[in-house]
Amino acid sequence: MFSKSRINEPGPKAGETDTKASDADKAAAPKSSMPTSGTPSMPASTAPKAKPPASTLSSDLTVVGNLKSTGDILVEGTIEGDIRAHQLTIGETATVKGEVVADDVVVNGRIVGRLRGLKVRLTSTARVEGDIIHKTIAIESGAHFEGSVQRQDDPLNNGGSAPKKAAPAAASAPAAAAPAPAPTKSDS
Repeated sequence: MFSKSRINEPGPKAGETDTKASDADKAAAPKSSMPTSGTPSMPASTAPKAKPPASTLSSDLTVVGNLKSTGDILVEGTIEGDIRAHQLTIGETATVKGEVVADDVVVNGRIVGRLRGLKVRLTSTARVEGDIIHKTIAIESGAHFEGSVQRQDDPLNNGGSAPKKAAPAAASAPAAAAPAPAPTKSDS
C-alpha cells in the first residue's frame, strides 16, 4: 500500500525518488517500476487516442472541389463536390452538391446527390435529393427526402468501386451471361 500511495503522488517521486525508491524497490520493485512507466505512458497513449475537434466549414464559406478527411467534418456553408469523412454533420444552413460518404452522417441541411454511410440520420430540417445507401437509417418527422433508400451491410466499400447505376448493370451482366451458356448447351 505504501508504494501505491507514492505512485499516485508524482511530486514526492521526482524529489525523493532516490531515498524512498530504495525502500520501494526492496518491498515491490516491479510494482514501482511498472506504474512509474505506466503513468507517463498513459498521457502519451491518451494523447494519440484523443479525438481532434471536427473541422468546421462556416456558413460564409463556399468550396468548389472535393473534401477528404479521416476525422470529423461539420459543414455549415456550401460545398460543390464530393465529401469523404469519418463523421459528417451537415448543418441547417449547409448545402452539399455531390456525393457524401461517411461512417456516420447527420443531415440537418440540404444534400443534392448520393449519400452513403454506415449510420445515416436525417433530422426534421433535412432536405435530401438523391439516393441513400446505408447500413442503418433514421428519418425524423418533417425531413424532406426524394430518392431511393437501399440497405447494404457495407455501403462504404460496395458503392465505392462503381456508381450505383453501374452496380445494377454489373449485376445484370453476370445474370445475362448465365443464361447465354444455357441456350448454347441447348443448341448443341
